[in-house]
Amino acid sequence: MKALPVILAVAATVTLPAIVRAERIEAKLIGYQEVPSVSTPATGEFRARISADEQTINYELTFSGLVGTVQQSHIHFGQRGVNGSVVIWLCQTATTPAPAAVAALTPFCPQSGTVTGTITAANVVTASTASQQITAGELDEVIAAIRAGVAYANVHATPLNPGGEIRGQIRAADEHRRDR
Repeated sequence: MKALPVILAVAATVTLPAIVRAERIEAKLIGYQEVPSVSTPATGEFRARISADEQTINYELTFSGLVGTVQQSHIHFGQRGVNGSVVIWLCQTATTPAPAAVAALTPFCPQSGTVTGTITAANVVTASTASQQITAGELDEVIAAIRAGVAYANVHATPLNPGGEIRGQIRAADEHRRDR
């Protein structure tokens, strides 16, 4: 019986650091961050948590006020002020479905509201610009890009803003903000 408390103490010590190391990321999405900038009343927020083992990213994307009809949402590989390749689909629509390789893994976008999901290596698509060198399945490369500040989330809506209506650079979440 004395072994049980020791085993529980060791198990707690091993799993507690894994919980603590989970990393929160976020982006505030607005039209002025799009390239070119868009004047729109729409806003959005991307919140996510990279798991401690870096095998999953659980996310929540919320948006409203879009001028156009929602078509899709993604994570792109690109620094602020530059358009980059899609590397992860956050949501799709019947008129703009995700590529076949990730369609079954990609939730559908509401016109306004919240979509949630879990990203794994299976969700990562090859960057359309070969020079960006992220290929399908490279979740570790996407996480590295997020940490380097060169990934953004956006929501596409047509007919006025097919390139994206709102966008935000993904960054580490401020764990100490009072509004959480």
